[in-house]
Amino acid sequence: MGESLAVPPLFAALDGAERVLIAGAGGGFDVYAGLPLAVALWDAGVEVHLANLSFTELGAVDLDAWVERDVAAVNAETAGPREYFPERTLARWLEKQGLPATVHAFPKVGVQRLRAAYRHLAETRRLDAIVLVDGGTDILMRGDETGLGTPAEDMTSLAAVAGLDDIPVRLVTCLGFGIDAYHGVVHTQVLENLAALNRDGGYLGALSIPAGSREAELYLDAAADAQEATPSRPSIVNGQIAAALAGAFGDVQFTTRTRDSVLFVNPLMAVYFTVDLKKLAARCLYLDRIEATTGMHQVIAAINTFRAGIAPRSSRQYPH
Repeated sequence: MGESLAVPPLFAALDGAERVLIAGAGGGFDVYAGLPLAVALWDAGVEVHLANLSFTELGAVDLDAWVERDVAAVNAETAGPREYFPERTLARWLEKQGLPATVHAFPKVGVQRLRAAYRHLAETRRLDAIVLVDGGTDILMRGDETGLGTPAEDMTSLAAVAGLDDIPVRLVTCLGFGIDAYHGVVHTQVLENLAALNRDGGYLGALSIPAGSREAELYLDAAADAQEATPSRPSIVNGQIAAALAGAFGDVQFTTRTRDSVLFVNPLMAVYFTVDLKKLAARCLYLDRIEATTGMHQVIAAINTFRAGIAPRSSRQYPH
């Protein structure tokens, strides 16, 4: 991979990839955080597929949508829950835009089953690249930080894709720096982890979404559409990212879900931080403990056991 200031490392890493899967790693609306990247790749002629580790009650999804044990191919017409179904909401929005309108949904399962789901897509779609997208940055936690955020889904996704060694390009990109403070993440430790990945050759830099770009315009429209479609559970993560992308700053309230919190919306929330997936996985201190899991409860138990046996490393206040 050549390096140049003129070519962002994220796109340099994907140069030559013809079939890319962009997948929300942490569930909920995480796949939306990958939408600007997907639009840029679609516009460049790349075949892009979307997926998401789902928080939807997938047991209520139309049986015809299931293409594999743990893979539902959701489109605009897929029957399922009415109140909360981010994958279908996104599929409907994509269809209105004339963009590829299938969003694959994975249930909340353990590493072995999720890897099998990813492998099914890798084989049937002949993927040559997978990009895991995290809304926030807690996927970058290695395990000994002051707080891990909500690691179970992120780390299950990371471990699952880390085991797919036949996929030549595997990346992790994060959008929404600072958002995970609500869940106890200390962001000086995020920066410390990025510095360590940089030393290992695993940090692919930061890339801001241009506010006036087509990618930004479509993302803002999709985020607003999702908020309108899911009024009882709007995405706090994407709401803050969208606010930052629109130039808002500070305690920008857009849902009653955050009325007891002081938000700090800022331009860093609209920046992609990208790392090499294998190098990130190698730094996780407990990934081996969740490798054999088949259920999410096993993942959570393994993380809790690991955390109970360590002393978290000390953190520092951001000095500026």
